[in-house]
Amino acid sequence: MGVIKSILQRLYPCGKCRVGKAVYLTFDDGPIPEVTPKVLAILAKYNVKATFFMVGENIDKHPDVFEQVVQAGHSIGNHTYNHMKGWRVSTAEYIANVKKFPKETKLFRPPYGRTWIWQRKAVKRLGYEIYLWDVLTRDYNPHRTPEAMLAQIKRQTRLGSIINFHDSVKSNERMLTVLPQAIEWLQKEGYEIAPL
Repeated sequence: MGVIKSILQRLYPCGKCRVGKAVYLTFDDGPIPEVTPKVLAILAKYNVKATFFMVGENIDKHPDVFEQVVQAGHSIGNHTYNHMKGWRVSTAEYIANVKKFPKETKLFRPPYGRTWIWQRKAVKRLGYEIYLWDVLTRDYNPHRTPEAMLAQIKRQTRLGSIINFHDSVKSNERMLTVLPQAIEWLQKEGYEIAPL
């Protein structure tokens, strides 16, 4: 996993990674009415701002939940319109899906972290800054325990880390269990938690 992580970090250089005093909580795949408001409640409890990389189709389906995220002061990022895997489509199809995203933002995260280099270049030409992560909780994996997720966060987080969660139905139970524990640990360790 270390080699893959190193390759991904070279492919997606990030000016905010591993610099400064902050770490960044990010959530992929929302907004989802059954999950996202619960995430917002936890973040509000700890007075934390995060970044939500949203699927455009979910924004169109759940505009009220999208507005809750915006009104709470969190950052929004483009996660394509249909959660598109770049390696399976042409650059033209991929960029059309990115452009279909219904809200203005300059933050972008490719679903699955998978794109061709020419797709990344085309996304950057649209004015986006691409962000992956360096701490992937894998909260979507039904075999991952909350204890293992928290141990991984504690082991891998450094100044500037981008921690990846998912506000999806598939991740719901594990993510909601670990999120408050992770925030409490980060705050206890003296990390500033900020949006991208």
